[in-house]
Amino acid sequence: MDTSLIVVIMVALVAIGLAFELGRRRGVPRAGPAAGRRLEEYDFYPFSVDDRGHVRFEPALFTDAVTHLLEHRDVRAAGELIVIGQQNLVRDTFGTAELDAYKRLYSLYDGDGIVIDNEAFLENYRRLVSQLGRSFRHTGIEILLHNLVNPSKSLVAIENGEVTGRSIGGGATNLVLDLKTRRQRGEDKVNYELNIGARQFKCTTVPIFRPEYGLVGAVCINVDTRFIREAVAADRERLDAFIDNLLRTDFQLEENILSKDEYHLAQRGKRHFMDDAIRAGATTRGEERRLAAILFSDIVDYTERMAADEAATLEIVRANEAIHSKMAGANGGRVLKLLGDGVLCAFDTATGAAECARDIMRAVEDDGRFALRIGIHLGEVIERDGDVHGDGVNVASRIESTVGPGQIGLSQVVHENIRNKGGLTTMSIGSQELKGVDGAVNLYLLEV
Repeated sequence: MDTSLIVVIMVALVAIGLAFELGRRRGVPRAGPAAGRRLEEYDFYPFSVDDRGHVRFEPALFTDAVTHLLEHRDVRAAGELIVIGQQNLVRDTFGTAELDAYKRLYSLYDGDGIVIDNEAFLENYRRLVSQLGRSFRHTGIEILLHNLVNPSKSLVAIENGEVTGRSIGGGATNLVLDLKTRRQRGEDKVNYELNIGARQFKCTTVPIFRPEYGLVGAVCINVDTRFIREAVAADRERLDAFIDNLLRTDFQLEENILSKDEYHLAQRGKRHFMDDAIRAGATTRGEERRLAAILFSDIVDYTERMAADEAATLEIVRANEAIHSKMAGANGGRVLKLLGDGVLCAFDTATGAAECARDIMRAVEDDGRFALRIGIHLGEVIERDGDVHGDGVNVASRIESTVGPGQIGLSQVVHENIRNKGGLTTMSIGSQELKGVDGAVNLYLLEV
């Protein structure tokens, strides 16, 4: 059983549920659109964007907006401004005169009513978080709701909070500008990795926008990656418990949720959605073969480092794994296997593998504590029973052991695939004998 697949399916279900819920408010009267212009239509919209695409709050523009809206009534723009003021903690950061003006605006446009209305708007999301979270107890999946109109105490609902140790009332003061920045760049904040010390999480953040006020909340799903990989996948008893928790139900119903065709197949004995393929023998061996560009890396002098300072070396290993995970994801690849001092990654293209290797080497050089050797080959990979085999893996590992510290070795086929790609420069090191590989192999080095 591939537990990572279980988690992907689970998170997908949660995200789908959230998508259906966005914008729905049962039992809460929805106010009509406020009269006036959007705040963004004014010159004093209180945010700017720097050269790197980061959004910044501008207190001077905010003060100009307050002054204008005190003198010229605009319910819609003022409502947005009050939300922005609450999000950016102007009550805690503004001087006396500016704060007094904001308080007058807040009172004039019924700021308390806006805050209360938003809490009511988020109530359905609170119930959604609670019900979904309670469906996945003890699976290492945390789901929570942020009220971003009160970012200093934004955490208003959380289930399975033991995953991160957070609780109701916690803050998320950086989340507002981060989500605004990502919206400015046209990015989604999904499927990202967080590494905090020895902890690692896969995260998804779903922003909640309202036409009246803009960004008002966010639902976050955090999966404890190390729990899934190290505690669950490595222990059959824990894996069984994980699956039991995932599939736990409270009662049984007699309902048909299948299509007409699937219903008839079920009546004839089809047990699950892949049952036909399994009966046909397509997946009987649990084996997948495919062509991939394989990157194999190894920490130089790992054994000597472990003998000299085990704790420091383990920190290096963790840093190395984080670098590989980040760079593989950024270049269209994935980490297949962690081997202590070695890392095995796969890519759909040789270019992706080469660019990733270059990025990894640069990141390791910036770290300054260790060096790597990397080998890349394009060949067949076999994934069977959670392990990886095949020509691509074997040749990549032999190339890695042939090159020197700080070098990236490429096979002839990889060189042929990337030689006309801009920004990738190679140098031939001639024909080499590789252990376990018949005949000499032409090798190249990729410039870092």
